[in-house]
Amino acid sequence: MEIGTIIPHIEALIFASDKPLTSMEITELINNAFGFMEEKLTLEQIQTSIDGIIEKYSAEFYPFEVRESGGGWQFLTKKDFHKTIAQLNGEKFLKRLSSAALETLAIIAYKQPVTKGEIEAIRGVSSDYSIQKLLEKELVVITGRNEDMPGKPLVYTTSRTFMDYFGINSAADLPKLKEVFAETLAEPTLILHTPGDPETNPEPDPEPEPETIPGDEPAKAETPD
Repeated sequence: MEIGTIIPHIEALIFASDKPLTSMEITELINNAFGFMEEKLTLEQIQTSIDGIIEKYSAEFYPFEVRESGGGWQFLTKKDFHKTIAQLNGEKFLKRLSSAALETLAIIAYKQPVTKGEIEAIRGVSSDYSIQKLLEKELVVITGRNEDMPGKPLVYTTSRTFMDYFGINSAADLPKLKEVFAETLAEPTLILHTPGDPETNPEPDPEPEPETIPGDEPAKAETPD
């Protein structure tokens, strides 16, 4: 079967699926759909077809595109249409996350699975409100309880919506913390010392004169009358 014949079927699968589809899943689904074929389609053939689909919808003519996000391939609207699409989902999607919510989300993303107590130990403040907002926006989910901790507290992780929101496929795609902090650290400036240069070789400060403590003045020699 020619690649041009496969492409519409792959597009239909990605469009109709209620979850991201991996290249392997698409390969299996296509082969099941065309079970009468003697030779099964390979993963490489499917990936080549997907590459063609990506190129097709990258044209400015289309308001959507095919992207690998949330662990698989999806049809997603392009970022230029975000505010328009957000009207369908309510104003909460138009509002940016607060600093507290972003801070809480970052801790969950890098420490997951994590409990509320662990989040608050890092932040130093109560995180009830921030966690509730993240749950409402479906950026984090409850995945169970920590059976090893007293009280068996709930455990939080990031969701597929989180991965879609930030355009990543897993937590492993998050930037490394050392890379983030490296951008904020200032490199020390090296100064070349030149002998005799008063700017690079300043004179040492003179030693301070000893302070005189009131009442400790040296005694004067008495003069005989």
